[in-house]
Amino acid sequence: MDDKRNILLAVILTAGILFGWPVISGYFFPAANPPVTKVQGGKETPLPQTQTAPAAESAQAIRDRAVVLRESPRVAIDTPKLKGSINLKGARIDDIVLPTHKETIAKDSPPVRLFSPSGTSDAYFASFAWSGEGMKLPDANSVWTADRTTLTPASPVTLRWDNGAGQRFVMKLSVDSDYMITVAQTVENAGSAGVVARPYGLLSRTGPSKDHSTWTIHTGPVGVFNGAANYSVDFKELDEEGDKRFPTTGGWLGFTDLYWHAALIPAQSLPVEAQFRSGANQRYQADMTYAPGAIAPGKSATVTSRLFVGAKETAVLERYTDQEGVALFDRAIDWGWFRWFEKPIFYLLDWLFKMIGNFGVAIICLTFIVRGLMFPIAQRQFASMAAMRAIQPKMKALQERYKDDKPKMQQEIMQLYKSEKVNPLAGCLPIFLQIPIFFALYKVLMLTIEMRHQPFYLWIKDLSAPDPLHVLNLFGLLPFTPPSFLGIGILAIILGITMWLQFKLNPAPMDDMQKQIFSIMPWMMMFVMAPFAAGLLIYWCTSNILTIAQQWWLYRQHPVLSQAAATK
Repeated sequence: MDDKRNILLAVILTAGILFGWPVISGYFFPAANPPVTKVQGGKETPLPQTQTAPAAESAQAIRDRAVVLRESPRVAIDTPKLKGSINLKGARIDDIVLPTHKETIAKDSPPVRLFSPSGTSDAYFASFAWSGEGMKLPDANSVWTADRTTLTPASPVTLRWDNGAGQRFVMKLSVDSDYMITVAQTVENAGSAGVVARPYGLLSRTGPSKDHSTWTIHTGPVGVFNGAANYSVDFKELDEEGDKRFPTTGGWLGFTDLYWHAALIPAQSLPVEAQFRSGANQRYQADMTYAPGAIAPGKSATVTSRLFVGAKETAVLERYTDQEGVALFDRAIDWGWFRWFEKPIFYLLDWLFKMIGNFGVAIICLTFIVRGLMFPIAQRQFASMAAMRAIQPKMKALQERYKDDKPKMQQEIMQLYKSEKVNPLAGCLPIFLQIPIFFALYKVLMLTIEMRHQPFYLWIKDLSAPDPLHVLNLFGLLPFTPPSFLGIGILAIILGITMWLQFKLNPAPMDDMQKQIFSIMPWMMMFVMAPFAAGLLIYWCTSNILTIAQQWWLYRQHPVLSQAAATK
């Protein structure tokens, strides 16, 4: 096996690891609703099938948000991480901003807005209600009464609506100090006849996520159904194929963006029918519907659900999973196949950040740790390179001698490897080990909100964004922003130079094609990596500099390799 084959094998395996393992979720199989029954006196009596949650709303004329918010009575929401209001007309949670997260890094930037009322741009809201039979039900135009003017972690709010025919509807809302709102839905039947009620909850949004899904990061419809996370549905699929249904017990469903998440969480022990729907003009809906229940005169029925609306902070999501029993809620972050490897890197990086106080410095420290762990393997790689270079003349002689007998040539080369105790694949091992490390760090830096808007030093004000200083606009002196594929910044230039120095320090390849590949690769990677997050480029540049220092030190240990490098 010669060097050319080694390079080809490395390229194929690298591509296989990076591109051959996209997230593959289980297939879903829409099923018809089974007859719902209720035990009464030892007998199972079928309940009438009631309508599920309403279809996605039709589009409305877009109006100013401030005007829409003033048009209806509201209950304020005031918590450390949530601000906004609940619309008493329709009992909708349709006004949510996140005061601890800003839209941009500008000092006067407004907070991130997640929910906005119907009829405004980017309308997005949650609603809890009932379908049923034998009674008049509240709808989107029903005006509820509230016992308080403000919902806080210390003061729950109770909403009431009376249909005037004997049935009273109650929703008790409470909120924690993070992003979870709990909704207890109660129907009180003071009438003379039994009624059937089927509670439901829905999320409605206008337009797909502005953070487009990629093969590594999912945004859009997401959920956990029957104990398994599902990332298989996207907005385009809903538009083209229609509704997607997932009968489940426990779990949750909703819409996720890169950093933000809204999810309906049913009572984890009760079966629900969950589904994603699409409507006209890019209106999308996620809803969950409980089984219908008969409520006798003088009786009441309550079901408690939850609504998460906020930032995908890793510790918060894990607390809801581990301490509050929301099945796999931490999977709102699409860690992917390397979750087992990515999360420890995140924990280490987050710990370093908390200790140091600067995320960029934490990334540099993480790079030192990774390179330190890889140092013994790198030593073996350089030793293998030295041994391979030392036997190059013998390999060339064998290739010339058996150029007309390929099988014999391969046999003799393998015998040469064996007699010289050389492993031609040993040099590839560090490359393959660094692939999951680099990919894991890429996912951590791209996915986790903890790095969003974190500054480094000098011109790097946001490590989650690309380098803002570009060559084509003279590093900001000219008043325009180049397109992303031409946005070569200072960090990308440093990356290209350090990669070029690495290759210059390596022994010259014997094959002309390899020489051409290695000569253009640094500058190709400079263009490829330029649009990536600045934090990722800081990691790679630091890693390259450490590799150069490591190469210098190891050359002193392997004179044969140093001589080969000097002959370039």
